[in-house]
Amino acid sequence: MEKVQGEMEIERWERSEEISDAEKKVIQETWSRVYANCEDVGVSILIRFFVSFPSAKQYFSQFKHMEDPLEMERSLQLRKHARRVMGAINTVVENLNDSEKVSSVLALVGKAHALKHKVEPIYFKKLTGVMLEVIAEEYANDFTPEAHGAWTKMKTLIYTHVTAAYKEGGGRGGRRHLTDGLK
Repeated sequence: MEKVQGEMEIERWERSEEISDAEKKVIQETWSRVYANCEDVGVSILIRFFVSFPSAKQYFSQFKHMEDPLEMERSLQLRKHARRVMGAINTVVENLNDSEKVSSVLALVGKAHALKHKVEPIYFKKLTGVMLEVIAEEYANDFTPEAHGAWTKMKTLIYTHVTAAYKEGGGRGGRRHLTDGLK
């Protein structure tokens, strides 16, 4: 029975659920508070990600040998990457009503990570999960059950759109499915 539940979890992760207008509004409202502290939150997300999944550091020559979270926190390269990650998420959140823009941004992220950086797609699932954990903890008052549900759909949307570039082999085909979840 456990195997079946695990398979259902994987299936759920692979499918992007539609984000309603009300959920988009909740995401944008909570994100506005998060993004006000974008660098610090982004650094917290990346540090937790690298502490929880140290193998992910292999893709970052500048800080792959760092073990100490305080050293990571002081790293200018890590801070710069945190700002880029948060900036990409901000672009997605700001454009939740423009499915083509969301698709375009996340396809570019996916292609860069698939083709240039050769990052395994599983790390996006792990990173979006860590992102949700950190936001839920640091913004607990804003993170109502409604917000949690909306952000769960958002993390799935990010993961499915970014990893679509891997499935496409970096090509432009299959664009129709990239907008799933934003209708």
